[in-house]
Amino acid sequence: MAIKTRFTELVGVEHPVVQGGMQWVGRAELVAAVANAGGLGFITALTQPTPDALRAEIERCRKLTDKPFGVNLTILPAINPPPYAEYRRAIIESGVKIVETAGNKPQEHVDEFKAHGVIVVHKCTSVRHALSAERMGVDAISIDGFECAGHPGEDDVPGLILIPAAADKVKIPMIASGGFGDARGLVAALALGAEGINMGTRFMCTKESPIHENVKRQIVENDERATDLIFRTMHNTSRVARNDISRQVVELERSGAKFEDVRELVAGTRGRVVYETGDPDHGIWSAGQVQGLIHDIPSCAELISRIVTEAEAIIKGRLARFVV
Repeated sequence: MAIKTRFTELVGVEHPVVQGGMQWVGRAELVAAVANAGGLGFITALTQPTPDALRAEIERCRKLTDKPFGVNLTILPAINPPPYAEYRRAIIESGVKIVETAGNKPQEHVDEFKAHGVIVVHKCTSVRHALSAERMGVDAISIDGFECAGHPGEDDVPGLILIPAAADKVKIPMIASGGFGDARGLVAALALGAEGINMGTRFMCTKESPIHENVKRQIVENDERATDLIFRTMHNTSRVARNDISRQVVELERSGAKFEDVRELVAGTRGRVVYETGDPDHGIWSAGQVQGLIHDIPSCAELISRIVTEAEAIIKGRLARFVV
């Protein structure tokens, strides 16, 4: 038995398990390991310092796998925005056929990708944004619940409500993001109307994940309460692993701090140092509530095989017994 969905058919992968884009984490070695295990992995474009560096990373991934993989391009408001159009051109010219977009107003990027035959999966945090992306012409939606790492939006709607609410209205294939880490989550996502799951934090905690072992161990030790929501007062909420820095930011926000007051604490370069040196208190780093379900550091092949095998057992065994 295999779990085949509209999403696996669309992107040409064996299993409905996706490793989404993650800043500083979505690199060739992780993406190729996910692809070789039958899932779909995404290189994170903006982890690479230049569009040419992204071209090289895509080529590096191709040397590690002959299976489908994609690239994530996240469009966020910035004082000095990166050259998105040049990154987009690098993706297209490299022959990548699947892209995960996220962030603000992706219409220009969606149009250009579609003109070159690229499948576009758009990640969003609300039903209205999913419907807007569907109207823009994307091929699939990744719907991201409040439990997720990174940006959960401002509506605070968890997956148990958000996924079926979106499934009621979205006609194109949809995968579920935020809070997924095991077979039970996959079965639940399918029951709620999704056609697969997207995992970030769970893939951070694998053998091939290119982050320091100390950070992986910290994720295993953390429970579901070990996250903080920062930038709440700035209406740019971000869920991060709870540490000394995140606590400081939350306290500063409570006392009325503006972004300029916390800018140094939350600098992305500090988060990158966390992943490189293994000091989990050096800066802000993303992790979701799913930490409470992560108890080991398997290979990507072990993780995906376990999730799919156990999901099949739940569907054919435990759930089937309830129907009389």
